[in-house]
Amino acid sequence: MRDSSRLTRRAALGLTAAALPVAAATPASAATAIGGERLARDGIQLSGATGLPKKLTARSWLVADHRTGEVLASYRAHQRLAPASTLKMLFADTVLGKFEKTRTYRVTDADLADVPSGSSMVGVKPGITYTVHQLWQGVFLRSGNDAVHVLSHMNGGIAKTVAEMQAKAKDLQALDTHVVSPDGFDHPGQVSSAYDLTLFARHGLHDDDFGAYCSTRTANFPAGGKKTFQIQNTDRLLTGAYGLRPYKGMIGVKNGYTSHAGNTFTGAATRDGRTLLVTVMHPANGGNEVYKETEALLDWGFDKGSSAQAVGTLVEPLSEGGASASPTPSGKGAKGAPGATGAASAEDGASPWRLLEGAAGTVVLLAGGAFALRRRRAAVAAAKSREDDGS
Repeated sequence: MRDSSRLTRRAALGLTAAALPVAAATPASAATAIGGERLARDGIQLSGATGLPKKLTARSWLVADHRTGEVLASYRAHQRLAPASTLKMLFADTVLGKFEKTRTYRVTDADLADVPSGSSMVGVKPGITYTVHQLWQGVFLRSGNDAVHVLSHMNGGIAKTVAEMQAKAKDLQALDTHVVSPDGFDHPGQVSSAYDLTLFARHGLHDDDFGAYCSTRTANFPAGGKKTFQIQNTDRLLTGAYGLRPYKGMIGVKNGYTSHAGNTFTGAATRDGRTLLVTVMHPANGGNEVYKETEALLDWGFDKGSSAQAVGTLVEPLSEGGASASPTPSGKGAKGAPGATGAASAEDGASPWRLLEGAAGTVVLLAGGAFALRRRRAAVAAAKSREDDGS
């Protein structure tokens, strides 16, 4: 019954690849220039600074100044990739302000019936009454898809929440993002980009509650009756888990992992009054690699990146007066220009997992999806992190 109801819901949401718009399943192209033309180019984008980390394997990454919105360096900023649980930042941007934190809710079986099998869970149980505050702790600390689904049902249902998230993404001008489920779990056509994820983080951090949740290291979570159990944030740069040290000045934001997406992470750190945002998507190896590459980019940003000239900008939401960005005509700005302007350099961390570009590439991508997925799983299987699985 559970599998049947999930298929029914997926059908209602249009989750089959055949039903998705081509743009939803296609990697970013030069037609997308939100934030500046250079961000639509292939290759590393960098001006006025040197010394980027040499061993970056991520398929896409971006470094930005939180206050000014200036993009200091990027690599395939608009490449559309599976976001995993980093999409929960958009969920929070959309739903966080709707319910008072002290509001209580008694969870039912129906609230959890459509949580995908294999999801990361915080341990929400039917019949237990939770505060909204506790549910958000489950979302941010443990990346709990169960908590996301309960809040989504409180919000009027999965389909309504997905539609509102897509509308929010449009308002934020996060046009690389296609939302299929609110939890970030793997679904055909569910994509975002390093640029969009950084937009979600920057927008979220303007909200005090968002900032407080993503920076919380541990919390006590209800287990029924008067019993509780401790949950710990899965952001390893925040907590210093799994052999990593806590990163100096780390304030969040959100990590994610699935067997298809591999590891994704958007992090924010503050030093000497300056806050940087870094998003890293799909490094070649699993485990701690996404955190190590984020740490290296943060170190660069606080040091040599201080002299970097902006190669683009994080645009403001349309609802807050942000100017609507005009897309670059297809075919322009597709490659990074060599030389002093920048952009494709010997530091380019090209990845063998590069997605195919264009309409023809989309057909090949869909047809060869099973083969590519097997290769991707094989690449990350040895080091993948089960505590983040399904996030």
